[in-house]
Amino acid sequence: MNASAKNLPHSLRMTSSGFTLIELMVTIAVLAIIVGIAAPSISTQLANQRVKSTAATLANALKEAKVESIIRRQNITVLYDTSNNSNKIVLHTGITSIPSTNIASYNVDKQSVITQKISPSTETSIAFQPNKKIVGGATVAYTICDSGSNSETPKQVKLTNIANVNTISAGSC
Repeated sequence: MNASAKNLPHSLRMTSSGFTLIELMVTIAVLAIIVGIAAPSISTQLANQRVKSTAATLANALKEAKVESIIRRQNITVLYDTSNNSNKIVLHTGITSIPSTNIASYNVDKQSVITQKISPSTETSIAFQPNKKIVGGATVAYTICDSGSNSETPKQVKLTNIANVNTISAGSC
């Protein structure tokens, strides 16, 4: 007994091939429901990933500034530059806000927002000294948020007066 489609009459072969319009519509509707449920979760995950990436970039920039100040035996300043429609972290020599020699530049995602809280508030910028301390004995808390979403978990990069860098999940946007 051979049960192949070639042995069936022509009228039976034509009726059993393909999907009906109803089957396709039901399948598309089920897929649309699944995508509708998953989309908010995916956008939150993307926002969280941007925040984590920016926090890691900032922590690496601060650690590099600390090491460079020791190697070069001079003060290294860290600036968060938002001028010219760019988001970047710039390391340069000296302790002024006007860069004298740029050492490194780190690009940050345009949707990332970094707020800086320096204590004592008399300090306006962060400069690392070759003796592994911060100029003025300042402590800093950088809070990183995502401007595209309010549901992400903010990260904080904390810098102690002895230049230790810690990243934690804290703060508010």
